[in-house]
Amino acid sequence: MRTLRFILQKEFRQIFRDKGILRIIFILPIMQLIVLPMAADYEMKNIQIAVTDHDHSDYSRKLISKITASGYFKLVSYDDAFNQSMKQVELDKADLILEIPASFEKELVKEDKASLFIAVNAINGVKGSLGGAYLAAIIRSFNNDVRMDWVQFPRFNPEPQIEVASSNWFNPHMNYKLFMVPGILVLLLTMVGTNLTAINIVKEKEIGTIEQINVTPIKKYHFILGKLIPFWVLGLVVMSLGFVVARVVYGIVPIGSFVTIYVFAAVYLLAVLGLGLLISTYSATQQQAMLVSFFIMMIFVLMGGLYTSIDSMPEWAKWITKFNPVSYFIDVMRLVVLKGSTLADIKQQLLSISAFAVGLNLWAVYSYRKRS
Repeated sequence: MRTLRFILQKEFRQIFRDKGILRIIFILPIMQLIVLPMAADYEMKNIQIAVTDHDHSDYSRKLISKITASGYFKLVSYDDAFNQSMKQVELDKADLILEIPASFEKELVKEDKASLFIAVNAINGVKGSLGGAYLAAIIRSFNNDVRMDWVQFPRFNPEPQIEVASSNWFNPHMNYKLFMVPGILVLLLTMVGTNLTAINIVKEKEIGTIEQINVTPIKKYHFILGKLIPFWVLGLVVMSLGFVVARVVYGIVPIGSFVTIYVFAAVYLLAVLGLGLLISTYSATQQQAMLVSFFIMMIFVLMGGLYTSIDSMPEWAKWITKFNPVSYFIDVMRLVVLKGSTLADIKQQLLSISAFAVGLNLWAVYSYRKRS
């Protein structure tokens, strides 16, 4: 313990002397946690729509009013010819085209059915698919409204309607910040832990101090623990600051216990810091360590379940996510923050991340060589 204490003193002094590292650890994550959830919005708004109205009837005008009043669509053109609306798409001024046929009201009233044509600009696939889904939902709602108006008249006999009332558990208002902020906090914690530890041992190699350390009688596990513990403590501090930002800026307070989050976070940090140290032991330069950690982080971020649901991934990708520690922590953070899960509820994720922590750190100790 005496040997480890001296190593820890050296590491903490080295960290707090470097103002650049302090900015990376404390200032950048807070700024990113404030900005990123505001930009990463799953909800599509201001979808530009061009309408080709061949009917010019009361029902066509009511439909257009309902679409523009939804708050999701912005009417950019109202034309009589489809080609004119198509020009708006070609000029990238419209995302969707809604064409209303000339006999829209006549068919709707006399034949109890009518057809509409929707053309979607699918260059931006996400915006196109969501925009088309929003528009289809608004048209279905308009159809229900029309049929309910007809109930008053005995000459119409609409089919009986089934009213469905739904409620959203754990996130009643579907506030995307409630599940984005915890996930982004996990990513920031991972990036800070992995990147900084990845360049830590390599920095010692480049400045030559690693040779002085290697000739001392310290054990390999002393050296690895001395590199790991300071960033483990700072990682928990960064997460605490993140929860303060989430409370002050977004009003997010976990339903579950902070003890559950911090127990899992403590083990998780051991895993990602062990990964950073492992990268560092195999790298010869800081640039090499940063490139490798960047490559691994890209996989962690894109396949962590934050921006793309793991359930919607192909089977081979689901197997890859089982080896992604980020996916476990994002899942746990959402379970505790939104659902109020306890340690008993997340024991499977805790056991998995513990296996990552033990395996990666043992590998880092084994791969570190005191002799070149």
